[in-house]
Amino acid sequence: MSKLFEESSINGMLLKNRFVRAATWEGLASIEGEVTPELVEMMISLAKGGVGLIISSQSYVALEGQGVPWQLGIYQDELIPKLKEITSAVHENGSKIVMQLSHAGQFAEESLTGRPALAVSDSDDFSGRYVKIITDKDIHHIVASYSQAAKRAQEAGCDGVEIHSAHGCLLSQFLSPTFNKRHDEYGGSVENRTRIHLMIYWSVRKIVGEDYPILIKMNCGDFIEDGMSIDDSLSTAKLFSDTGFDAIELSGGMLRDGQIASSRPEISIVDKEAYFMDYAFRLKKEMNIPLILLGGLRSFEVAEKIITDGIADYIAMSRPFIREPDLVNRWKNGDLRKAECELDNLCFNPGFGGEGIYCVRREKEKKQETQSDI
Repeated sequence: MSKLFEESSINGMLLKNRFVRAATWEGLASIEGEVTPELVEMMISLAKGGVGLIISSQSYVALEGQGVPWQLGIYQDELIPKLKEITSAVHENGSKIVMQLSHAGQFAEESLTGRPALAVSDSDDFSGRYVKIITDKDIHHIVASYSQAAKRAQEAGCDGVEIHSAHGCLLSQFLSPTFNKRHDEYGGSVENRTRIHLMIYWSVRKIVGEDYPILIKMNCGDFIEDGMSIDDSLSTAKLFSDTGFDAIELSGGMLRDGQIASSRPEISIVDKEAYFMDYAFRLKKEMNIPLILLGGLRSFEVAEKIITDGIADYIAMSRPFIREPDLVNRWKNGDLRKAECELDNLCFNPGFGGEGIYCVRREKEKKQETQSDI
């Protein structure tokens, strides 16, 4: 049997295979960030489809941290009962679920929050926007928001939490020299730029206990001018590993104009898949915790080689599971064709229209098949 289907564990969280559904925005929560039946059904389809570990939506930990409409929230206790519906459904269908905790920072949508967006430092990009530069008091509020959100996730039955620090969210902004031009203990050196992350880690760990998985998602590089470099990323990953995080999910690029900047090349051939693999190879040498690799993985053979060669410990995908939530089972049953996802990103358009994300191409194909049968 392929190593992709062997059992493993992350700080006691037993996983049935090496496949991870990376977090995304589904556009299926209520206006207040509450779980809906449609979101539960999406999680059920992933669990039934064979995904070993589902990382939830980007869940905002504080009201001022919401970045997009219909985003899942974890900012108040009243959201816990509906969150339990997701965790129960996932567990009943044989998978595990980790809640991703996020804050949009300066990319928060003031029209949704009614509050100023919180920016790490001043910028010329703020013209006409309602933005506040983060103070020491704000930092302590943010840290408390993460720890209380983790407490809610644990109470809701989540198997762990993931701190989101990639793609330009608030904690990614702290790591990136492009956004972080502070001159205090939170800016400048890698040690300073990771200070808030370590504060969040220890605050969360104190609440959830030693035997509860705390993961973190980070960039291998920002791929923008003056962004976080691979050398900074290596140093950051080592700090996270040494501090006690239980696993790192590795991605890359920063959100700009609705797209992840310049880090996602066209995947025309197999050799262009797993576009962060070389970075993962270097990073894996610097850490002593599991590494989850995200980015352009589409073929079974590429995924298997990454695990067999020890480049990473887990394979994460997001868009392929939007089209094929049962992809893992398909591969396990011997159909090793590559994922059908065509990387057109059309799946997010209906999300912004209030319908929730889905594979637009697949829906068109289904309609054509139905019409041809008539």
